[in-house]
Amino acid sequence: MKIRKGVSEYFSRVLSVVNKMRIYREQMHDVTMVEKILRSLSEKFNYIVCSIEESKDIDKLSVDKLESSLIVHEQKFQRHT
Repeated sequence: MKIRKGVSEYFSRVLSVVNKMRIYREQMHDVTMVEKILRSLSEKFNYIVCSIEESKDIDKLSVDKLESSLIVHEQKFQRHT
């Protein structure tokens, strides 16, 4: 994820790619998307990724819940800058 891109914009791009993959019958489960999104976030989200992985069951975490958690943290970043 590029640092200047917002979480909402990033998720919309990811979901667009996933939807295109699903059109071609690619199996893309939520857990796979969550894992890939967490791995692709920029360094400023490292501590958030660690806390999400430790506190939540990644296998049961939906993409929407992950997005809302990251948006909350992004808003906290913006308030402090």
